[in-house]
Amino acid sequence: MKLRTWIVLGVIAIAGAAGGYVYWQQQLAAQLPAGIVSSNGRIEAEQVNISSKLAGRVAEVLVDQGDMVDAGQIVARMDAGEINAQVRRAQAEIRRAEKAKLEASASVIRVRSHLKFTEIELARVQKLHRKGFATTEKLDQRHNELQAADANYRAAVAGVEQANEAITSAKEELSRLTSVLDDTTLKAPQRGRIQYRLAEPGEVVAAGGNILTLLDIADVYMTVFLPASDAGLLTLGSDARIILDPVPQYVIPAKVSFVAAEAQFTPKAVETAQERAKLMFRVKLTIDPKLLRKHEDRVKTGVRGLAYLQLPQAEQWPDNLNIKLPE
Repeated sequence: MKLRTWIVLGVIAIAGAAGGYVYWQQQLAAQLPAGIVSSNGRIEAEQVNISSKLAGRVAEVLVDQGDMVDAGQIVARMDAGEINAQVRRAQAEIRRAEKAKLEASASVIRVRSHLKFTEIELARVQKLHRKGFATTEKLDQRHNELQAADANYRAAVAGVEQANEAITSAKEELSRLTSVLDDTTLKAPQRGRIQYRLAEPGEVVAAGGNILTLLDIADVYMTVFLPASDAGLLTLGSDARIILDPVPQYVIPAKVSFVAAEAQFTPKAVETAQERAKLMFRVKLTIDPKLLRKHEDRVKTGVRGLAYLQLPQAEQWPDNLNIKLPE
């Protein structure tokens, strides 16, 4: 019975604290100094999908939800058996082309020597023919041999060029396949926290299929909505403060990084000043990435709270909105 009594008292205390906090927020909003406006919102962060460039089977996923990963860290692998086989074939093709080049180069040396010999023989027979010691038939024969040797030489040189082209083509194919093979290893594009595992080992995904979702904890912000009368006075870089519901003892600094150019929601007809005051504009408050990195273990999305924004006419922040961060 005593334990039950303490539990009931604890629940009442928690409820009272929560009610007191809500009341405190309402009172605070009502007592804001001139030039300070407030609105509620929730913490959000940019999400990055880590996807497979190629269609295929997921071989392994190396991270779990909630894990912190660094830029370039391997987070998953796709089945690369077929690509590896193609890489080996391309490597074998390079070796064959290089061997063909060696054979063609040796042929060039051989036929060049024969060409030189036929040139010498032709010169000798021409000299004998002029003196009457060699027949015209013999001279014609030497001419034909020279032409044949020259054709063989040109063919051998062309064989070397063809082998070079084959080597270049095979190397380009190997480079392409190596790039494809690299694409089977999925890496984190930046530092962040794994938000979702969208595929498991053994699953087959299409090209562009998402494997993981990464939460970019260096790009955390709160979105709030302000009436036109307030949003119109804001400038990019204006100071803001954020107080989150779970930790009201902390005051987090932020900056205005975006003010919508158009109203998010409006009445059906905007004709009077009173109706124009109902126009609400989306405002984005961004938290300093250096501050986020320092407290990245505390960063969570979906947390709700109040945002306070400083308009140009405000001279300074009130004492209760001075920055206060965890140690």
